[in-house]
Amino acid sequence: MSALIVHCSCPDLETAGRIAGALVEERLAACVQALPGMVSTYRWGGRVERADEILLLIKTTRARLAALKLRVGDLHPHDVPELLAIDVVDGRDSYLDWIGAATAAP
Repeated sequence: MSALIVHCSCPDLETAGRIAGALVEERLAACVQALPGMVSTYRWGGRVERADEILLLIKTTRARLAALKLRVGDLHPHDVPELLAIDVVDGRDSYLDWIGAATAAP
Protein backbone atom coordinates (compact mmCIF):
# COMPACT_ATOMS: atom_id res chain seq x y z
CA MET A 1 0.00 0.00 0.00
CA SER A 2 1.39 3.39 -1.00
CA ALA A 3 0.12 6.20 1.24
CA LEU A 4 -0.06 9.79 0.06
CA ILE A 5 -0.77 13.17 1.59
CA VAL A 6 -2.56 15.45 -0.86
CA HIS A 7 -2.57 19.22 -0.40
CA CYS A 8 -5.66 21.05 -1.59
CA SER A 9 -6.32 24.72 -0.90
CA CYS A 10 -9.92 25.91 -0.57
CA PRO A 11 -11.32 29.44 -0.63
CA ASP A 12 -13.49 29.03 2.50
CA LEU A 13 -14.57 26.70 5.31
CA GLU A 14 -17.81 25.71 3.57
CA THR A 15 -15.95 24.49 0.47
CA ALA A 16 -13.32 22.75 2.59
CA GLY A 17 -15.99 20.97 4.65
CA ARG A 18 -17.94 19.89 1.58
CA ILE A 19 -14.84 18.44 -0.10
CA ALA A 20 -13.54 16.78 3.09
CA GLY A 21 -16.91 15.17 3.85
CA ALA A 22 -17.37 13.84 0.33
CA LEU A 23 -13.87 12.37 0.13
CA VAL A 24 -14.16 10.52 3.43
CA GLU A 25 -17.77 9.43 2.82
CA GLU A 26 -16.85 8.06 -0.61
CA ARG A 27 -13.74 6.29 0.76
CA LEU A 28 -11.41 8.36 -1.40
CA ALA A 29 -9.65 9.56 1.75
CA ALA A 30 -9.15 8.03 5.18
CA CYS A 31 -8.87 11.42 6.88
CA VAL A 32 -8.93 15.07 5.83
CA GLN A 33 -7.59 17.81 8.07
CA ALA A 34 -8.64 21.41 7.40
CA LEU A 35 -6.10 24.00 8.46
CA PRO A 36 -7.57 27.53 8.51
CA GLY A 37 -5.59 30.75 8.51
CA MET A 38 -3.44 30.11 5.44
CA VAL A 39 -2.61 33.10 3.25
CA SER A 40 -1.55 32.34 -0.32
CA THR A 41 0.36 34.68 -2.60
CA TYR A 42 0.39 33.60 -6.24
CA ARG A 43 0.46 34.79 -9.83
CA TRP A 44 -2.83 34.52 -11.73
CA GLY A 45 -3.94 36.30 -14.88
CA GLY A 46 -0.70 38.23 -15.09
CA ARG A 47 -1.07 39.71 -11.60
CA VAL A 48 0.18 38.84 -8.14
CA GLU A 49 -2.81 37.90 -5.99
CA ARG A 50 -3.22 37.27 -2.27
CA ALA A 51 -6.02 35.24 -0.71
CA ASP A 52 -7.05 33.77 2.63
CA GLU A 53 -7.50 30.03 2.20
CA ILE A 54 -8.06 26.76 4.05
CA LEU A 55 -5.48 24.01 3.46
CA LEU A 56 -6.75 20.44 3.29
CA LEU A 57 -4.31 17.65 4.17
CA ILE A 58 -5.86 14.57 2.61
CA LYS A 59 -4.64 11.09 3.60
CA THR A 60 -5.20 8.56 0.81
CA THR A 61 -3.51 5.86 -1.24
CA ARG A 62 -1.98 5.92 -4.69
CA ALA A 63 -4.72 3.52 -5.81
CA ARG A 64 -7.41 6.10 -4.95
CA LEU A 65 -5.59 9.19 -6.27
CA ALA A 66 -7.07 9.29 -9.79
CA ALA A 67 -10.64 9.08 -8.47
CA LEU A 68 -9.84 11.65 -5.75
CA LYS A 69 -8.51 14.11 -8.34
CA LEU A 70 -11.66 13.77 -10.44
CA ARG A 71 -13.94 14.21 -7.41
CA VAL A 72 -12.11 17.30 -6.16
CA GLY A 73 -12.37 18.72 -9.69
CA ASP A 74 -16.14 18.22 -9.52
CA LEU A 75 -16.49 19.85 -6.09
CA HIS A 76 -13.93 22.66 -6.14
CA PRO A 77 -14.99 26.15 -7.31
CA HIS A 78 -11.57 27.12 -8.75
CA ASP A 79 -10.74 26.56 -12.41
CA VAL A 80 -7.31 25.20 -11.39
CA PRO A 81 -7.55 23.79 -7.86
CA GLU A 82 -4.33 23.01 -6.02
CA LEU A 83 -3.80 19.26 -5.80
CA LEU A 84 -0.30 18.13 -4.87
CA ALA A 85 0.27 14.48 -3.93
CA ILE A 86 3.24 13.80 -1.67
CA ASP A 87 4.50 10.27 -1.07
CA VAL A 88 4.58 9.10 2.54
CA VAL A 89 7.97 7.45 2.88
CA ASP A 90 7.44 6.02 6.35
CA GLY A 91 5.01 5.98 9.23
CA ARG A 92 3.53 3.84 11.96
CA ASP A 93 2.47 0.57 10.35
CA SER A 94 -0.90 0.52 12.10
CA TYR A 95 -1.72 4.03 10.83
CA LEU A 96 -0.67 3.24 7.28
CA ASP A 97 -2.74 0.04 7.42
CA TRP A 98 -5.72 2.10 8.61
CA ILE A 99 -5.38 4.45 5.62
CA GLY A 100 -5.46 1.44 3.32
CA ALA A 101 -8.47 -0.11 5.04
CA ALA A 102 -10.41 3.17 5.22
CA THR A 103 -9.98 3.82 1.48
CA ALA A 104 -10.63 0.25 0.31
CA ALA A 105 -13.76 -0.45 -1.69
CA PRO A 106 -16.59 -1.57 0.63
